[in-house]
Amino acid sequence: MMIDVGVIGFGLAGKSFHAPLVAAVERLRLAAIVTSRGGEVAEAFPGVAVVPIAEALIADPSIGLVVIATPNELHVPLARAALEAGKHVVIDKPFAVDAADGAALIDLAAARGLVLSVFHNRRWDADFLTVLDVLGGGVLGEVMLAELRWDRFRPAIKPGWREATVEQGGGMLADLGPHLIDQALQLFGLPEAITADIAAQRADVVVDDYFELTLHYGARRVILSASTMVMAPRPRFALHGTKGSFVKHGLDPQEAMLRAGAGANDAAYGEEGPEAFGTLTVAEGRPELVPSIRGDWRRYYEGVADAILDDAPPPVDPADALAGLNLIALARRSAAEGKRLTV
Repeated sequence: MMIDVGVIGFGLAGKSFHAPLVAAVERLRLAAIVTSRGGEVAEAFPGVAVVPIAEALIADPSIGLVVIATPNELHVPLARAALEAGKHVVIDKPFAVDAADGAALIDLAAARGLVLSVFHNRRWDADFLTVLDVLGGGVLGEVMLAELRWDRFRPAIKPGWREATVEQGGGMLADLGPHLIDQALQLFGLPEAITADIAAQRADVVVDDYFELTLHYGARRVILSASTMVMAPRPRFALHGTKGSFVKHGLDPQEAMLRAGAGANDAAYGEEGPEAFGTLTVAEGRPELVPSIRGDWRRYYEGVADAILDDAPPPVDPADALAGLNLIALARRSAAEGKRLTV
């Protein structure tokens, strides 16, 4: 059985992430895309229908799954409309601008017996999968300090909705925060407390473009940070435990591959070369490279198909995304009040 999928939005997320990943999964059929860029759709995905407005796609009885890849402030109203129309829904991160709206969507999906999931694709990054494997092997002992960082060098403001107000879902904490927080929660669970530093560092910027969150787990500290003003990026992951350390630089290659036009079913998709491998250092022995596990965002959409057709759990429970939204709200409070807050 196949599920016909409609994607709302054909910007970076829709064009480079959702559409090619849906097209690469056997039990999903990319049927329609809502966009004004019909020529680009015809070139990239021949035979896929171009729909002028989201309401028309949501009303189409043949569409079983609606993927929302729009500016953040449209996530909730479009998801609500799709759920009320009886569609299963995938929402790009962030789940919602406001946590209360996200909670209402979860209740609506449950009441209608529909699958609702959030696209936390970074659970299937090569680096994150490798970190999970290293931690699972116990070679680091008890992790006392973990740093998850996402650095960019973008001194000039890039026009667009991501630079809009916080109330519209703009800013770096809303953009990269959900990924970093989700990865931290997958690794360590909910923290006991949070301390946050959030800033707007570039000239004329109206939203945050820097943040550093410290999650407190007893004696353990987990630091999540992102900046637009780092030319020499810090490690993407650095985990330090009682027996050793694992340090990994660079970003997972899947985004760059998809944006360059590679197919998600290509043989080399998601593979990292030795130059990107992380380094494991233990008390006895020399530092050694750890080959990266292949990243594979297709597994997210394979999980969505399983959830719809086989009644499996969704690949990302929206309750996980809601927990991340609540932490973001608490981080903003912590930064504003200048103090550590209990979770």
